[in-house]
Amino acid sequence: MTTPFDHQPGTGAAVPPPQCPAHGLGPGGLRRLYGTEAEQDPMGLYEKLRAEHGPVAPVLLHGDAPAWLVLGHSENLYMTRTPSLFSRDSRRWRSLQDGTVRPDHPLAPVFTWQPLCVFADGAEHERLRGAVTDAMSHIDTRSTRRFINRYSNRLVNDFCQDGKADLVGRFAEHLPMMVMCQILGMPEEYSERLVQAARDMIKGTETAIVSNAYVMAALNRLVAQRRSAPKEDFASRLIAHPAGLTDDEVGQHLRLVLIAAYETTANLIANVLRMVLTDPRFRAQLSGGHMTVPEAVEQTLWDEPPFTTIFGRWAVGDTELGGQQIRSGDALVVGIAAANIDPVVRPDPNASMQGNRAHLAFSGGAHECPGQDIGRAIADVGVDALLMRLPDVELAIAEHELSWTGSLMSRHLDRLPVTFAPRPPQDIMVAPSPAAMPPPRTDWEVTSHAPAAPPAPQPAPPAYAPPPQAPSGHAVPGQAAPAAAVPAQRGSAPKRLWRSLTSWWRGY
Repeated sequence: MTTPFDHQPGTGAAVPPPQCPAHGLGPGGLRRLYGTEAEQDPMGLYEKLRAEHGPVAPVLLHGDAPAWLVLGHSENLYMTRTPSLFSRDSRRWRSLQDGTVRPDHPLAPVFTWQPLCVFADGAEHERLRGAVTDAMSHIDTRSTRRFINRYSNRLVNDFCQDGKADLVGRFAEHLPMMVMCQILGMPEEYSERLVQAARDMIKGTETAIVSNAYVMAALNRLVAQRRSAPKEDFASRLIAHPAGLTDDEVGQHLRLVLIAAYETTANLIANVLRMVLTDPRFRAQLSGGHMTVPEAVEQTLWDEPPFTTIFGRWAVGDTELGGQQIRSGDALVVGIAAANIDPVVRPDPNASMQGNRAHLAFSGGAHECPGQDIGRAIADVGVDALLMRLPDVELAIAEHELSWTGSLMSRHLDRLPVTFAPRPPQDIMVAPSPAAMPPPRTDWEVTSHAPAAPPAPQPAPPAYAPPPQAPSGHAVPGQAAPAAAVPAQRGSAPKRLWRSLTSWWRGY
């Protein structure tokens, strides 16, 4: 059986020299999932691969390691839902076994096997993941939304008087870390250093090992504290779970939850805010009440998922997927962003996907993200709180000046500079009052007209007396018949209901 991967370095395959028309290709003419094109225009690259190979395409990872990128929506679902054919155990990777991929590979932090639920299948996966999901099931949703709102307003208080801010560096990158530290049980550990360490780990820089040690030191302190003095938090529940996780397993899974939730939600918040600030239809629907913030978040999960891909799955045996012959030990990549725009399930990529959660933003199958509802809540409440406080927020630079840092798994917005009218801080312990709406814009933003001024108070009407009657018993010509008096209302029922629902939503 031959596959595109039979053309490997050292087998005589010609490697296109730099600057030639095929400079974006690797051995065997295969496209690379790293480098300038993959990082700057991943969606364009996915569409090229789909046109050339169909729903499953041969690609090259860093160091020209071979893998399959799964582009089709149904093919991704089949792969993630069939662990008997496609395992999460990276020790099956044939390129790792034969030495083609070495332990010092740039993606080693992603694929190196560890005793974690994300690398396990079967009974071991059920044991470890069961402990994580059970601990998450005890998280109080309403109280969580309450402190998400408070942390959001605390962050806005830090820059609301300046009239300008970078919403990535001062909001999107900090809110998820504040919330996750609270959920895990270590709010005192939140700091700028922890945020930067988490970012550094994900980037895979030269200092990633030091950053990882910093994060693990904080988590190990938490494990030791909760072993001796349990509390009502995620770490304590994970330690006390009947699965009997060791301290090392608890610490490793706390890191997994913390870093995965942080990176996913930070990217999601930044992407939602960018869409609000740059897409006139998005902003108009939110301003006009035709789209809620949760619906905006869901649309963003379709259009710009926090993770573009997830590496990886490994073939348990020879099989077929999407018309391609997959060999035992081959590596496969879950193509999240590509699957979300698969023409088979989404013929019009510009169509609204409101109310549709069939996207793969959180992967699928047994390894689907167990904390996705927490991520949604952080984004929903955080974006809502910011827009309530700063309804006149505007992008401070041209849209084409925005830049991203790309990697195999994600595309992170570098900066989102904005301007707004300076405002005083608010007490984060009370329900925030919405800022005054800005005047209607003349270009594309849709806003409501300002309410008309209430009429001047009128003198009380005189006591009712029967109108004078004509001799025939009819009313005097020109005299209107009296109208029945209507009791004063204290506010319409729909408005009172909406205020109650809004207060409940925000946790008050």
